[in-house]
This record gives sequence, structure tokens and C-alpha cells, in this order.
Amino acid sequence: MWHHSRFAAFDLETTGVDVETDRIVTAAVHGLGGGLPVEPHDWFLNPGIEIPEGATAVHGITTEEARTKGEPAPDAVDHIAGVLAKQVRAGAVVVGHNIAYDLTLLDRELRRYGLSTLSARLGLHPLHVIDTRVLDKHADTFRKRPSKTQGPQQLITLAQVYELPWDDDEAHGASYDAVIAARVAYRIGALAHMPRAEWPERIRQIRRPRYGDFCGLSVAELHAAQIEWAAEQAAGLQKHFRKTDPGAVVDGAWPLRPWVEPTTEPEGAPV
Repeated sequence: MWHHSRFAAFDLETTGVDVETDRIVTAAVHGLGGGLPVEPHDWFLNPGIEIPEGATAVHGITTEEARTKGEPAPDAVDHIAGVLAKQVRAGAVVVGHNIAYDLTLLDRELRRYGLSTLSARLGLHPLHVIDTRVLDKHADTFRKRPSKTQGPQQLITLAQVYELPWDDDEAHGASYDAVIAARVAYRIGALAHMPRAEWPERIRQIRRPRYGDFCGLSVAELHAAQIEWAAEQAAGLQKHFRKTDPGAVVDGAWPLRPWVEPTTEPEGAPV
């Protein structure tokens, strides 16, 4: 059963939400489960740019703190990718929440510093990924926002739905969020392989739950299914946004947004 696999729980805290331009501030890759010891890896980086106040408000790290205590970004980014690749080659499934963001931003950081991408490090070895946001959205499509400030698929919401403890002081730390995502993935897998009659009451009350769609799949099959589900979810969100913004675009690529080579204007081109 896929939820008994070895997990490489992965999360980043960054300078912002733009995967093409923002930088890593903290990172975590924790090897969990699969009958093996816990293997935690954590990094604190100097991103080389200012950390906006909005990002600091989320993860609590200031520019000055990162410059004083953080390790140089190129070395740390190389190490993050190396550890993640080692975990995958050893058979781990990469697990995270909204994982396309983290994997894409890591990819762009590697390219920024002229380092080998995760794909290049893996060679022919397959990358299998579990995204708790994609799985939960598929299983409980019609969940409403718990409040005006909390979204239906936020990590804190999933912790509440799957009855996991939540610590506001630790949340938005890369290690904490990575581990919570892994625990959510395990709970979702357990529900998928559990007779419906044994589901907790809160799950039985869900309108048209689809946990059964995850039952009996290999990690490769689950990965392939998430590609389709992520695209469907993005298309639905885009349709919703276009009710008020006709030009809205939601990227449905998963688990990595394709790299587009930057275009350069030829010398003497008119500005």
C-alpha cells in the first residue's frame, strides 16, 4: 500500500510566491516511514536578496537574520537537491503540500546557480510524488472554507480534518510543514484502504467522498493519477477566477512547471 512507502517529506520557506524569481530561505527533507529510522535534513539559507516583510510575517525570518546565520545559497541549494535525489534513488516518494511550488522553485534555484537539476541527478530513476493538496481536493471536492481567513485546502485545514495536532508557533517552518504533510498523506492512504463503515464520522459526513480512488494503487499509478487530477483542479479554479477576471490563468502543470528558456533580445534591437 502506497502510504506505507518510505517518504521524503519536502518543504521550502521562501522570499515570496513567484517560483521564477523568489528564493529559498529554509528547507527540509525528512526521510520518514517505510520501516526505517527518521532521517531529518534542514537548511537555513542566505537567499542573497531582501526578504520582503510579507514573507517575514509568514515564516518569521528577517533579511538581517538570514544574512547573519544563513549559509551561502549556492552550496545549500546544491545540498538540498543532492539529499532529495539520494532519498528518491533509495526508493522514497517525495511528499509535500502543494508540492509543485516547492519542486519548481528548487528547479529554478538550481538553474540560477548553474547546478544540476533534480531530473539530471536522477537520470533514468523515476520521480514519484504525493501532493496532499491534490489528494485532499480530489477526495473532498466540495469542502467549504472553515473561515474567511482559512482556505479549504490549507495545510492547517487538512491537519484539522485528519485530526493531527497543529502548533501555530511551529507552522510555516519547513520541517514542521513537511512532517505534517507526510502525516496527512499517511492518514489519507489509511482512509483509502479502510472499509467505509470504519471511517470516522467526520469523514462519513463528506459530500461524495472519493478516497476509494486512491485504493490499491502503486506509487507510480498514484503519481500518474495526480497529474490528471491536478490539471482538472487547475482548470476548475481558472474557470472560477474568470467569472471576475477573464484573463485569469491557473497553471495545471504537476509536479513541476516546465522550464522556459529566457529570451534575449539581439544587440541593437529597438527598445
